[in-house]
Amino acid sequence: MSPKPLPKLAAADEKPLSAPASFSPLSLSPFIEHTLLKADASKADIIRLAHEAVEHGFVGACVNLFHLETLRNALGNSPVKAVTVIGFPLGATLPEVKAFETREATKRGAHEVDMVLNIGALKAGDHAWARQDIEAVVKAAQGAQVKVILETGLLTEAEKEAACQLAKSAGAHFVKTCTGFSAGKATEADVALMRRVVGSHMGVKASGGISTAEAAAALLRAGACRLGTSAGVQLVCP
Repeated sequence: MSPKPLPKLAAADEKPLSAPASFSPLSLSPFIEHTLLKADASKADIIRLAHEAVEHGFVGACVNLFHLETLRNALGNSPVKAVTVIGFPLGATLPEVKAFETREATKRGAHEVDMVLNIGALKAGDHAWARQDIEAVVKAAQGAQVKVILETGLLTEAEKEAACQLAKSAGAHFVKTCTGFSAGKATEADVALMRRVVGSHMGVKASGGISTAEAAAALLRAGACRLGTSAGVQLVCP
């Protein structure tokens, strides 16, 4: 069954949404990507995720590629963006494989893809390979927004800076902190570093361990413009 079309979304190069000066739990909704990436997620779970995203006015919903068509159909004609993950959760596959996943994702209606950086290549100092990896996904995305997951808990400060610079030079639209499946979680310090390196014309997505409205607000103040969390409903309905 083909996914239902959604209304036209903002251009990929549109300036990311800026954080407001003050927050209430409900004001967090436009920043939240409602996320379910567990291996045992069912079709019913994905449909529930989509309906919650629509009900609460979240910016997006993020699922594994297998569930993308279910998500798109459940979102119907809502403006909620359908997001999926590429090379998830390790990032340790080939650029050609990530490009194939990305092409399949766009065919199935993904508006955005969150790819995991080749962390091993970065840590080995092979920046050419790491950049090629990102470029392959950007090209395959054919205009869909690309977020690069750095897995900040595994990186030094210098490696975080290098990863942000590579993502920027390769044409990605966002950098993202963590998968939530490895060491570390989103921190204000990492978000501030990422925002400083990429500047104001790229997005910064904080993801990993965001479980309270206070933590979410602090990450937005630090420079994030998206929040990836499986606790979206709890954040806006404390």
